[in-house]
Amino acid sequence: MTISANVMHFARLLRRAGLPVGPAETIAAQNALTRIDLGSKIEAKTALRAVMIHRREHQDVFDQAFALFWRDPTAAEQAAAMALLDAQKHKKPERPPPASRRVAEAFTNPNAPKPKPEEEPPVQDAILTVSDQERLQSMDFEAMSASEIEDAKKEIRRLHLPLDLRKTRTMRPDPGGPAMNLRRTIRSSLRQGGEILSIARDRRQTRPPPLVVLCDISGSMGRYAQILLHFLHAVTNDRDRVHVFLFGTRLTNVTRQLRARDPEVAFQMVSHAVPDWSGGTRIGEALEKFNKLWARRVLGQGAIVLLITDGLDRDGAAGLADNMDRLHRSSRRLIWLNPLLRWAGFEPKSQGIRAMLPHVDEFRPVHNLASLRALIESLSKPAPKPLSWTPETRRAAE
Repeated sequence: MTISANVMHFARLLRRAGLPVGPAETIAAQNALTRIDLGSKIEAKTALRAVMIHRREHQDVFDQAFALFWRDPTAAEQAAAMALLDAQKHKKPERPPPASRRVAEAFTNPNAPKPKPEEEPPVQDAILTVSDQERLQSMDFEAMSASEIEDAKKEIRRLHLPLDLRKTRTMRPDPGGPAMNLRRTIRSSLRQGGEILSIARDRRQTRPPPLVVLCDISGSMGRYAQILLHFLHAVTNDRDRVHVFLFGTRLTNVTRQLRARDPEVAFQMVSHAVPDWSGGTRIGEALEKFNKLWARRVLGQGAIVLLITDGLDRDGAAGLADNMDRLHRSSRRLIWLNPLLRWAGFEPKSQGIRAMLPHVDEFRPVHNLASLRALIESLSKPAPKPLSWTPETRRAAE
């Protein structure tokens, strides 16, 4: 009974940390512990992770939660004593990794009474006048807690991506259209004994252009890719002709997986389809494969391409410039979204970034909700002139 209760509490901890752990995973975890040696902590951790975690990006959070929950009963007292000793030392504060912050918040008892804050003299600070909603818009995805990530996901689901309508080759009947349809006119005249009483007219059909997204899922982009997948899922279910590709060390088409209405089902299917999550980055090789296998299929009728990557190529930009040039010439508009632009002192020093910059139309940051809204606003306007990297364009991109 003690093991069952502990497994149930551990599952609740994982849910509070933002992991999709339900009754099925809890029952499977209890059964898994009956088939291993409980004296081995490694076997217990491996068994629980095998049945309770279904996505690669959740492993870090699970490891942090397991280390905190299944620990020595005296470890909490020792950690508290060490914390008191460390507090007396003057050390530069370090920001904990995101997984640690999420697990720490989930591990806190939500029913515990909060300590009353000590009375301090009021401080005039402009930050205090900003609402939580505005603060969430400007907060970096990397710095968000578990609850803030959930709020950000809700905001992302409300975003609507407009694209300007483009004329296609398809004609549709329109009484006031500029083009005359002779075949339909003659066919309708047969009903009147060959007498032409009206002239059939057509107009070119307009529809939004295709949207193609190439998203980097390497280790340096892992946290941003997880949240941006919610944006891509909302866009894929909101409009037609959206194609999403993920790449790290290889290229994977996940358009069909993201068509699932339920986000959790869609992301679980994506995790099974993508074997190289949080691995290395081979941008040039991925773009070469896309240009050879997919460009002619999806880059028609003035397609817009969103390239989401930090530009840090594992292969040292081998063949990257040529493949970027081909991708740029095949699309009507190529927009590069880079989370590194959040830094004020960012400069294109790496070989990959230097090889990619001359072949993009826009270079924009993508690190918070405000940057996503700015992207949506930009896509609803006409395409700007080709980008040239200058300090002025750097400030404009921000």
